Amino acid sequence: MEKKNESVDPEEETLVEEAKNTEAETLEEEKEKEEIFEAEEKPSRRKEEEEKFVEERIYTVPLRRAWNVPAKKRAPKAMRMIKAFVQKHMKVGVEPVDEDEEEEGDRVIIKNEVNQKIWSHGREKPPRKVRIRVAKDEEGNVNVFLA
Repeated sequence: MEKKNESVDPEEETLVEEAKNTEAETLEEEKEKEEIFEAEEKPSRRKEEEEKFVEERIYTVPLRRAWNVPAKKRAPKAMRMIKAFVQKHMKVGVEPVDEDEEEEGDRVIIKNEVNQKIWSHGREKPPRKVRIRVAKDEEGNVNVFLA
């Protein structure tokens, strides 16, 4: 076994390294351009949601009656009260009796931020009242946000 004694010119090494570096830089630049292009193409989801709202209102929902139930059932009761309040004030149809028959639209969608606000002090101590922003979209769905 003989080792081949290859001598590499230092100038050639630097040229090869420079070529590799420029290729890597061009690839990074192309990736950045693609990311910018993709970001420009996709409108944000939040803008789409806000644009298609037909009606929007702000309410203060009293939750004091949630405190008339046993302690372990107060936060779930408060969530049901919010849903009932929104259905009443935004004139949303009631849920279908059969699970097989689903109506299009007419749904109350309570966002996670409202849920977190109600459950922030635990199951036994929901807030006495909560301020919400309610928005109805074109399909009849009602979204509930924190005000």
